[in-house]
Amino acid sequence: APVLDKTGAYHINSNGDELYEERYMRTFGFYCNRAAVIEKNRWFHITEKGERAYSKTYLWTGNYQEDVCTVRDDNNQYFHIDLNGHKIYSETFTYVGDFKDGIACVKTASGFFKHIDTTGKYLNNIDFLDLGIFHKNFATAKDNNGWFHIDKKGKEVYKNRYLTIEPFYNGFALVTTFDNEKIIIDEKGQNILTV
Repeated sequence: APVLDKTGAYHINSNGDELYEERYMRTFGFYCNRAAVIEKNRWFHITEKGERAYSKTYLWTGNYQEDVCTVRDDNNQYFHIDLNGHKIYSETFTYVGDFKDGIACVKTASGFFKHIDTTGKYLNNIDFLDLGIFHKNFATAKDNNGWFHIDKKGKEVYKNRYLTIEPFYNGFALVTTFDNEKIIIDEKGQNILTV
């Protein structure tokens, strides 16, 4: 667990014993056996033994998910690194989110959002104003007309657009219309219930 006392930030085990002697400005939890730490306003990851996972430092790092992690470099560009700190593709983006099931959302230099795979390849060539991760084969997406759900090819699963939407949960999603009415829709976009 990450802890902070008068000596600084570090990690302890379940007995409360420190895992290493080093102290940091701030420490975060372990994910994929790596924890983000801050030292002199620079971010990097350490192993559970307290050893640096790689030599490079960043302006910010996320937490590892699916053995890869989001980072922001000195040019405020985002990309993903592997457990050893190596970039997993050559591109950089304005923003990247965590991978889920091998797919992540990114914001490109053009200002649009897309989905990428772990090689940095786009899932499709469709630009979105905003985008969510895939959950049970559907993702939330936004175009000029509002929010809706898409499949992995980037195709809309229904024509309606909404002010806000949630991912589908067991076949149904809560959405908010532009009149601020809350309704439940099914995976075909059919109105099921007003709530």
